[in-house]
Amino acid sequence: MNRREMAGEGPARASSTFGTSAYGGDGWQPRERSHADDIGSLWAPCGIDSEWAPLESVLLHCPGEELAASHDDPGAVQMFDPLDLDRARAQHEAMAEAYRQAGVEVAYVEPPATPSPNQMFCADLFAMTPQGAILARPASPVRAGEERWVARRLADMGVPILRTLTGNATFEGADLIWLDPRTALIGRGLRTNDDAISQISGVLVDIGVETLVVDMPFGTMHLMGMLRIVDRDLAIAWPRRTPHAAVMALRDRGYQVAFLNDNDEVGLHGAFNMVTLGPRRVLMVGGNPATQAFYEALGVECAAVPCDELRKAAGAIGCLTGIVRRASAATVEA
Repeated sequence: MNRREMAGEGPARASSTFGTSAYGGDGWQPRERSHADDIGSLWAPCGIDSEWAPLESVLLHCPGEELAASHDDPGAVQMFDPLDLDRARAQHEAMAEAYRQAGVEVAYVEPPATPSPNQMFCADLFAMTPQGAILARPASPVRAGEERWVARRLADMGVPILRTLTGNATFEGADLIWLDPRTALIGRGLRTNDDAISQISGVLVDIGVETLVVDMPFGTMHLMGMLRIVDRDLAIAWPRRTPHAAVMALRDRGYQVAFLNDNDEVGLHGAFNMVTLGPRRVLMVGGNPATQAFYEALGVECAAVPCDELRKAAGAIGCLTGIVRRASAATVEA
C-alpha cells in the first residue's frame, strides 16, 4: 500500500492513461453480443417475424376527448361520422379485455396531453421487426406527430427503435406485412411512398430481410385492409383489391389464398379489420355473421367484440392494434 492509500485517499492514479482499462488495457472487455442477442435481456422482449404466430404484446391508445373533433366535420379528421365518446371508450376497453383474456399483454400509449383525433389507430404508427420498431411517418398532416407519443412509449417499454423516417418519407405501419421471417411485403400507395420504402428496405436488409413492394389500388388505404395472414399456410384476401403480385408471392411460399365474399360486412362494417391471435385464431368485429361463418369454414376460431362505434372513425380492431411482440415463427414450427 502506498502513501495515498494509507491516508485513505484511494488507489494512486496512474501516471499515464495508456494501458488502463478505459483505453483498452488490462480490464477492458469488448462487447461481443449482437443487437439481436440483446433482445430479451438488455432490451425488452419484442419483435415479430410473422403475422400468424401467437400474439404476446400489443400497444393501444384508449380514445378520449380528442374524439370531439369528429362532431363538427368528421371528414376533416378523416372519419366517417361523429363518435359517441362513452360508447367508443367502452368498445375499446372490451377489445383490450379480449386481448387480456387471450393471454396478450396490453400496454397503452398515454400521451401527456390531448392528442390528435386518430391517435388510437396504433397499427399505423410503427412497424415491428424481429429486432425492434420502425417508426411511421403518417401521410396526412391531420396525423402528423402521433408517432412521437408512440416513440416515447416504446422507449419506456424498452423496445429499440431501429429507424425514424426522414426527408419526405411517408409510411404507415399497416402497409407492411410479414410473409415469412425473411420476407416483408410493403404496399406503395396513398399512405406509403418510395422515399419511405427505400429507408425501410435499408433497415430490413441490414437484418437479413428481403423487401417485396406491391402497388395498392387507387381508393384503398392500407395493405392490411386488403390482406390478412391467419396461419403459416393460410391468407385471406379481398378480391379485386389485393395486388396480383402479393397473391403470387403468397402462393410461391405455400400459402392457400382464400378470397372474401365482397359484401357490406366487409366493406362497411369492418369484418375484415381483424387481428390474428395465433394460428387460425382471430379477434374480429362482432355482428358480422356471414364473414364469421366464412372464417370458421376455413378452420379459423373467431373471438368477436363490438366495434360499430369505433368503426365510425374509419378503422376497427386491426387498425387500433399496434403489434409489439409475437412468438417467433421458428419456435412455433418446431
